[in-house]
Amino acid sequence: MDNIYLQQTLPQVFADFNITTSDIWLKSVCFNKGEFYLIEAASGTGKSSLCSYLYGIRRDYEGSFLFDRTNIKEYSITQWTNLRKESLSLLFQDLRLFPELSALENVLLKNNLTHFKTVKEIESLFDAMDIKDKINIKAGKLSFGQQQRVAFIRSLCQPFDFILLDEPISHLDDKNGVIMGEIIVDEAKKQQAGVIVTSIGKHIELPYHTILKL
Repeated sequence: MDNIYLQQTLPQVFADFNITTSDIWLKSVCFNKGEFYLIEAASGTGKSSLCSYLYGIRRDYEGSFLFDRTNIKEYSITQWTNLRKESLSLLFQDLRLFPELSALENVLLKNNLTHFKTVKEIESLFDAMDIKDKINIKAGKLSFGQQQRVAFIRSLCQPFDFILLDEPISHLDDKNGVIMGEIIVDEAKKQQAGVIVTSIGKHIELPYHTILKL
């Protein structure tokens, strides 16, 4: 997948609102593989909805989302399964970890499907994100910031043309935010991938090509 196109898209819940200042809603927008995008938004303006639309888990919108000129509403379940395994990764704002599983087990759930990272590579990411000592701790016993780092590592355990990061450093200190940024740049460079980041304030420092207001 080389491009993501938005054509006059708008959450249905906003249908009766006057959307005039957004760079995304009711506009024609193109995200290109290999480029970095920051979407700045106020709370309640639809940034997590946007990620859900792009990931295919919500369809309550007007307009069209196109992946390489193909309308995503036409995709079959099999196509979505392959897309989420091979082309599109998402770090959810609410993380969606299994609290009864360890940090490592949560990551391996995805990696066992993709076989994209070696266990050594995964352990190196835990080390780089300063949570190697938490690797065998149940996710439910970790702080939200620690869980955020686990979910981030999980999002890297697959090939992707685009990675969506929904408020990825909302609960991280500056040091870990910088480390996460360096890892994202490195992973994106390896895969020549596009990176789309959302933020309602504190955002990760990356070499953004475009900054958009939601």
